[in-house]
Amino acid sequence: QLSELWFVEGREMKLGSGMSLICIFSLYISVPLSISEAEGAFDYFTLSYRSFGIQRRSDNGLVLREWAPGAEAVFLTGDFNSWEKQSHPFTQKEYGKWELYLSPKVDKSPAIKHLTKLKLVVLTKTGEYLFRISPWAKYVTKTLDAITYDWTHWDPPQPYQFQHPRPPRPSSLRIYEAHVGISSPEEKIASYRNFTRDVLPRIKDLGYNCVQLMAIMEHAYYASFGYQVTNFFAASSRFGTPDDLKHLVDTAHSMGITVLLDMVHSHASSNTEDGLNYFDGTDSCFFHGGSRGNHSLWGSRLFNYSSWEVVRFLLSNLRWWMEEYHFDGFRFDAVTSMLYHHHGIGTSFSGNYSEYFGIHVDEDALVYLMLANHILHKLYPQCITVAEDVSGMPGLCRSIEEGGLGFDYRLTMAVPDKWIQVLKEVRDEDWDLKNIVQTLTNRRRGEASITYAESHDQALVGDKSLAFWLMDKEMYTNMSALTAMTPVIDRGIQLHKLIRLLTHSLGGEGYLNFMGNEFGHPEWLDFPRKGNNESYHYARRQFNLVDIEHLRYRQLYAFDRDMNLTEDKYGWLAAGQAAVTTLNQADKVIVFERSNLLFIFNFHPCNSYIDYRVAVEHAGKYKIKLNSDELQYGGHGRLVQDTEFFTEPMPFNGRAQSFLVSFISITTFHA
Repeated sequence: QLSELWFVEGREMKLGSGMSLICIFSLYISVPLSISEAEGAFDYFTLSYRSFGIQRRSDNGLVLREWAPGAEAVFLTGDFNSWEKQSHPFTQKEYGKWELYLSPKVDKSPAIKHLTKLKLVVLTKTGEYLFRISPWAKYVTKTLDAITYDWTHWDPPQPYQFQHPRPPRPSSLRIYEAHVGISSPEEKIASYRNFTRDVLPRIKDLGYNCVQLMAIMEHAYYASFGYQVTNFFAASSRFGTPDDLKHLVDTAHSMGITVLLDMVHSHASSNTEDGLNYFDGTDSCFFHGGSRGNHSLWGSRLFNYSSWEVVRFLLSNLRWWMEEYHFDGFRFDAVTSMLYHHHGIGTSFSGNYSEYFGIHVDEDALVYLMLANHILHKLYPQCITVAEDVSGMPGLCRSIEEGGLGFDYRLTMAVPDKWIQVLKEVRDEDWDLKNIVQTLTNRRRGEASITYAESHDQALVGDKSLAFWLMDKEMYTNMSALTAMTPVIDRGIQLHKLIRLLTHSLGGEGYLNFMGNEFGHPEWLDFPRKGNNESYHYARRQFNLVDIEHLRYRQLYAFDRDMNLTEDKYGWLAAGQAAVTTLNQADKVIVFERSNLLFIFNFHPCNSYIDYRVAVEHAGKYKIKLNSDELQYGGHGRLVQDTEFFTEPMPFNGRAQSFLVSFISITTFHA
């Protein structure tokens, strides 16, 4: 039952030498029960988008309900009443709620028709009239010459009907992180329909089984990358209509692709006229009042997770995106900022448990995240939740019954930082492979991780994609397969493949790639803003580079596709953590086993090896399944692909079996 109380019993933990410690976990959350008693049912409470905002009854009468505890009065205005400010007053109810009923017209049609422009008028305690958008607005739009967004009533006469069921939850999660607006090679804002037509088929072809959509929740400032949300129930109208987004999700499901939404419940835009800030004239309606309610680095507002109505709003927001748009789960943004009163600002996490437990932890936010995961997994057992947390909070991805927060996955945010640091600061021949492997395997046991070599963060202005770090300006002139590779391009292409495969196979239980990086997208990502003269030149993904047959981008694309298809066949992401049997710093060789596969990486810039002994667990015949040196991947074809390798009962590096193998250096260019 959603109204259950949770209690984690005492556990006995063995400390060795016959000693034991009785640890009492007394996680006792009474919120669900309290809500059930007051609201009738916890399920009803989390479906409040069906009772707040504008609701049309069966007779076409309209009921409007808002929560504005600091308001003196609330009115509705818009096209329907020629923008008369006070002609339609709300009635004040208990606990800061306001209600208004609008009878049907004489012809029995609703008093407010589809696509009508509306505003709430809030009279403050100080006598000021404020024009506001309902926090529950389902659609907001902006004309080209306008500064702020308008509340546009969304009530189509023929609502979208989904045609395809949600696909089964993937056992191996391969995520394609995507932003609809930049999904075209053209210098413009791309649309939901553009993404559905042009990008979803590429995602399917590449072997990704999940797409994570960024910047869907409406945000007034395009350059915020969607992280300054103004309207939490509205799908961004700059990309199209709500039905266009539903068609995107529906089409993805028809392809067997799971769809995750980038969920921003960590903070909100500080906008007032088209956001939540000062909605009722006070600074403490949805947020903490005073300095606690402001994020000092982001300039945004921080939710008050102890507020009954804020919890209603946020939990209902999750249900809305699951029910109305059929999303399959969420990637929760900036969880670190939520978990701690210091929001991670000026804090480095060493792993000491005192950093995770104490008065600096925001218990209200922690309980909210537990509630969110609880309802999502109870009501939608196949739902996927991912936490973006840089702190390494223990138990983040353990069940709530165990005292955890209930997430399914956490992002391994140290991995992309490590790759950027290595590429920026260390010569290839000086790479510390032990440190790289340690970074890739250093994760909390029993808590699933999604790892990645680079995401949108690494592509933003001020940084560069891995491909651009590797090849830089030569990507403009030397990516043609019609001419011989230069040393820079050769090195860059080979390392790009090895970095991504090593991350994919060794780093976690899920894998993520940011759109375009699979084929080595050049340059960086920068949204139109005053600082770049509102240019869209870098706010796009140049998929056209893959479609030109003689460019080497196709080779990187082909390797990424076959890497994913190989994982799909053998399922190493769903297997246990890899067993590293060789980590030879001098040879620059890494060998490990995972999911009955043997992975061999040679990072040496010039040394190839003949009859190199490698250890394996299982005796038998081994064949090459994926070879980065194949010509189709931009390699040099120096290995015979159908070579067979037979084990011999010679113990080596902790394994009973081993065999000899020959493999090549990264490039053909020798120092």
